[in-house]
Amino acid sequence: MSQLLSVLREDLGDMLREDEATRAAQRADAWVMAEWAALQGRGGALPLAVLEPTSTEDVARAVRVCRALAVPLVTRGGGSGVCGGVQPGTDHVVLSTRRLDGLVGLESDDLLARFGAGTMGSDAEQCVQQEGLTIGHWPQSIALSTVGGWVATRAAGQFSTAYGNIEDVVLALEAVLPDGSVLRTRETPRASAGPDLRQLFLGSEGTLGVITEVTFSLRPLPETSSGQALHFADFETGLAALRRVLRAGWRPPVVRLYDAREARRSFRDFVPRDRALLLLLHEGPAPAVASEAPAVEALCREGGGVVTDPAAVSQWLAHRNQVPSFRSFLEEGVVVDTIEVAATWSRLPSVYASVVASLGEVPGILAATAHASHAYRSGANLYFSFAAKPSEPQQIPAVYAECWRRTMEATLAAGGGIAHHHGVGRVRRGWLAQELGTTGAGLLLALKDTLDPAGLLNPGVLLPPR
Repeated sequence: MSQLLSVLREDLGDMLREDEATRAAQRADAWVMAEWAALQGRGGALPLAVLEPTSTEDVARAVRVCRALAVPLVTRGGGSGVCGGVQPGTDHVVLSTRRLDGLVGLESDDLLARFGAGTMGSDAEQCVQQEGLTIGHWPQSIALSTVGGWVATRAAGQFSTAYGNIEDVVLALEAVLPDGSVLRTRETPRASAGPDLRQLFLGSEGTLGVITEVTFSLRPLPETSSGQALHFADFETGLAALRRVLRAGWRPPVVRLYDAREARRSFRDFVPRDRALLLLLHEGPAPAVASEAPAVEALCREGGGVVTDPAAVSQWLAHRNQVPSFRSFLEEGVVVDTIEVAATWSRLPSVYASVVASLGEVPGILAATAHASHAYRSGANLYFSFAAKPSEPQQIPAVYAECWRRTMEATLAAGGGIAHHHGVGRVRRGWLAQELGTTGAGLLLALKDTLDPAGLLNPGVLLPPR
């Protein structure tokens, strides 16, 4: 290792960090199992070194050197991932994108903004808001995640029903390929020039290249907004009403349907016991909001909805990004996590019922609930939350794995998709082959073999085991 470090110092010394504090800070993401390991005093393995490039040219040079030395390279942005996407070994080098930071260019006439991939999401949004614009992408982790991380994990934001997910707001990107060459896609609103190469990197999780710059298609800040809240007899009735709203062509940016247990836990002042709660936020030009809000309310009422205080929406907006840490639960011997999946409208009730029932059979389970927070013409996501307290704290990893296994298997059996917006990482990769099918999994592995034949970029993540 000392000889390897000597070569790295010689070739990459201007961006190489070897001190223990830097290596420790970059050795994991926010995965609950990483938190558990740290709580047990183990932590993750310290990487060999950390690279902090400041330009695309730096990244290309780093990738070429690591490839020549056969050193595995793990890219890390804000470290907010919750699926184990960052877990380097002692012989790995971590490439931090955080110094690829800031606005590269803004063109207000074309509604375009280019940012370095290491720019924090909240900083990027504040930057364009100064020009009266918005990216329109609001993940819960907006203050903790980078714009490159949004692309790498194929993220979704809380306002996605109207504004789209990350693939809908990214106009172009720049990435360094595993051989050190640089790909930059053209900035056009649409193209029919062969396959869309941006899609190779959306959801690639650092396995096919290093994203260095992202160009967003912006929109003006909304003129006005209006919140609505209604409750329903049960979750399935709420889903049916939401389907009617989307089918009719309405697109409120925020649609959040909570099952009765989540509604009671978070909004007890706004919903009777044993009722599901739907929160809606309309925003945009004032005439559009004035027509959309009453039309959506009427459809929901026809579907059994009962109007309640819209202050529930204000409460959600005020606290939407405030969540307790995994560690605070782990210290009490409780393991919690969220698992987001997706399905078509006809399959959603079955996915919901089968996952909740299966989680209910896990020894030590305390809660298994769900809400739908992203909706589309043909379906929606389900965002499951579970909490379990094993009889012995050392059983936490096994109970955690069992909750994930049951959720993945029940979702697949009911015809759902195993991931909506958190990505695959390590926690889901064992089910990716079932998600993609044999041909699809083989195609993804063949792409990896072509671009990165030595398998040096973020090994152990995303790709199904061979």
